[in-house]
Amino acid sequence: MILHNLIMRKHKIWVCTLLLFTAGAIVACGKEPNQKIESVESAQAEHEEAESPQPASDDFVEEQVIGDIETNADDKEELTDGEAVITENSQTDEIKNRFGDNCISEQTFEVELSEYSGKVWFVPYAPAEEGQELNIQIVQDGDILTQLYPYVPENLDGQLFTSLDAVSFFDINYDGNTDIVLIETYGNTSFAAVYYGFDANADENERNFYAEQSLSEAISSKVNPLTIGELRDRLGKKRNGEFAGYKEAYTAVLKLWELEYDSKLSCDLIYIDGGDIPELVIGHTGYWVSLYTYYDGAVYVLMDQWAYGAMGNAGYEYIPKENRMRNYNSDYAGAILYTTYMSVTAADQYLVDVVTQIVTYNFDDVNENGIPDEEEQDSIGYYGVTYVDGVEITEEQYVNYDAGEYEPIVGTKSIEELMKKLAE
Repeated sequence: MILHNLIMRKHKIWVCTLLLFTAGAIVACGKEPNQKIESVESAQAEHEEAESPQPASDDFVEEQVIGDIETNADDKEELTDGEAVITENSQTDEIKNRFGDNCISEQTFEVELSEYSGKVWFVPYAPAEEGQELNIQIVQDGDILTQLYPYVPENLDGQLFTSLDAVSFFDINYDGNTDIVLIETYGNTSFAAVYYGFDANADENERNFYAEQSLSEAISSKVNPLTIGELRDRLGKKRNGEFAGYKEAYTAVLKLWELEYDSKLSCDLIYIDGGDIPELVIGHTGYWVSLYTYYDGAVYVLMDQWAYGAMGNAGYEYIPKENRMRNYNSDYAGAILYTTYMSVTAADQYLVDVVTQIVTYNFDDVNENGIPDEEEQDSIGYYGVTYVDGVEITEEQYVNYDAGEYEPIVGTKSIEELMKKLAE
């Protein structure tokens, strides 16, 4: 229940899963986050070593993700951050023999993704029939691991697929998972399509790449010329793990949010624990908040658009430099109150973990079913009992848990103001 109440950002993954399920019902179809491809030759040589997977049907339509490699017919320069730019795939005949004539062979590659163990094939298919869209599959050992529901802007509805112009795979949102950025053309209009990756240990229903529509739209409208190289220039070419310090790292994060949301967000530096390096908080005040920390060249996402301000969620608070955070959340118009205490832990990566959750029933739950039934409504506000792990605690014990001066985890500065401060 606490995960449901706290981590509202999961709704985006569920939406994507629903869309993918619906599409599959209608039509059937045949980490390291900073993985480098050292040369064009090595990438092409890997094609020859792979076993042939079964050719996939051309009737499905989607998009997908991989390691840190880029293909772009327009950008022929070598990027400075270790990504390889591949402009031509000399194994065209072999690729088509493996995956079918409809695959886009010049954009088909064998790579490693943070989401999977071992190498996988990234295989895009041009539409087999008029009216269909681009179809991209991730294939390993002859099996289709996943497909993504295709993102096409609404204003291009009805336009035909023209070309897949560029593909880049990197951790664009600094969450440690490989993402994909496509540049496509439908009709005469080019656009960007960003797909966020997922944790390699995610549950089965969360193992989906999903389109980040607002970021895709922002890149399409603000990056000119619309190329991968220009996008990386806009965001900064350093990959996560390569930053010289927290100021450089947080500036890169702010550039991404600024690109997607302009100046609508507020941000700040706060000190969650007793360390000398602050955390970065950024969000839409009253709606959601994100929180980042920095260690040894890398940014870690602690909160990813955690929602509040609705559905009984009052928001998130912390005691400066004590590594204590708190959240009040409620159900049934306050009849049940959840007080959750959290802290930042560092194991394989930095995370916000629940330390204790206190549940207060502000009604007399006579039948002990955990909800205020109709016959129990009159007791709301006139009765109260509090539990920790199912064991009743006293009011004094509750006060001891809650002791301390908490402050809200919200931003007080604009992105522009904080970026100037970080530049000092």
